[in-house]
Amino acid sequence: MSPIKDLCLACEALNKEETFSEGDTITGTVTFTLAKETKVKSVVVKAKGDANVSWSEGSGDDQTTYTAHKRYFKLKEYLVAENSKGTVLPQGLHCFKFRFNIPQGNMPSSFKGFHGRIVYMLEAKVPRGWLRTSQVQKELNFVSKSFLPLSQVMCPQSGSMVKEIGVFSKGQVQISATVNTKVCSPGDTLSVVAEICNSSSKKVKPKFRLEQKTVYRASGSTNSSVKTLCKIVGETIPLNSEETVSCQLTIPANAIPTLQHCEIISVDHYLKVYLDISFAIDPEVVFPLVIVPSSFARGISDFPPPVVSMGPYPAGAIGAPSYSDFPPPAFPIGPYPVPAGSGAYGYPAPVPTQSGTISGCDNQWPQQAPPFGFPTAAPSLMQQQAPTAPPLGEEDPPSYMSLFYPSQDTLGRTGSEHKS
Repeated sequence: MSPIKDLCLACEALNKEETFSEGDTITGTVTFTLAKETKVKSVVVKAKGDANVSWSEGSGDDQTTYTAHKRYFKLKEYLVAENSKGTVLPQGLHCFKFRFNIPQGNMPSSFKGFHGRIVYMLEAKVPRGWLRTSQVQKELNFVSKSFLPLSQVMCPQSGSMVKEIGVFSKGQVQISATVNTKVCSPGDTLSVVAEICNSSSKKVKPKFRLEQKTVYRASGSTNSSVKTLCKIVGETIPLNSEETVSCQLTIPANAIPTLQHCEIISVDHYLKVYLDISFAIDPEVVFPLVIVPSSFARGISDFPPPVVSMGPYPAGAIGAPSYSDFPPPAFPIGPYPVPAGSGAYGYPAPVPTQSGTISGCDNQWPQQAPPFGFPTAAPSLMQQQAPTAPPLGEEDPPSYMSLFYPSQDTLGRTGSEHKS
């Protein structure tokens, strides 16, 4: 019977979510009780991060197994120095403190899937020789910060596609779609607008689907799977007609965040806007999305949105600097009307974002959806007004003499004095 009792490994997280990221410090303790005086080879604690994948294809003699491994870091600290002859520890309670600094760099978040996993682990061992070792492990919840694409925060996406209908009908269909963001988190609501021109002899039905694609890689082979997280089906659009439809899809609360920076496992997300056409290949517009953990969603709002332009609409700058420091032009710019009230020159102030109320896959198709804009999500940049010039002043222009004084020669004489 081992004299080592109640071996325990504990660590302290720096946040309430109890997660760790690149560059964080792990501090903790290793405690155990010795029932009697005991000789140990060492007391050691390790921290490591590893990714592993494994799957098999075929059966019997034709079965092939694919495996791959990737290590991201391994740290070790001896709490009792290694000694082949052994170090005697007295009976009673023993408590050792340790401290690790997680390396900087691009490392993937913790992940567990059907054919692979990414695990960050703490491990404490107390070897006593002759294969007599007491050990305990504690898994760390690692959330990568390196994948966050700050340049894409709150940046809308748009795309379009034109497709000729197949052999069984004639004409063509065109679909143009816009989604309000590239980066989101579980619980967020995506606002989508699609403009559909059905110039064919068939009815079409718009559909919106959020997909998650997981890919495992090993020995030059891949094993992939696609999962539908949410789907909405719109009303049928008759032939030879044009319609603008909008919908909202809520990211499921249990959605796995996008997984990057791992050579052997990846998790990507896509929003597909497509038209269901019978006996024809469905035209679709695909938008890549980056789903970040909910704990990161609060930090995204700390970064100002970029200035973006969407199609024929003017570029908007939510939270952009004011133009009040620059003098207004002397004449109106463009066909836009003169704004009313002071401070109207420049871009309008941002409208507070409204929170979505639809969740999960029980989203309902909105009734009487507006032709443009997003009904319950953050206001679209399409809705912002174009810059306009302030009203012209009523003062008379300055005289020529008030701007240019009579020229003087080197003696200080004016032009008329010099001639005389």
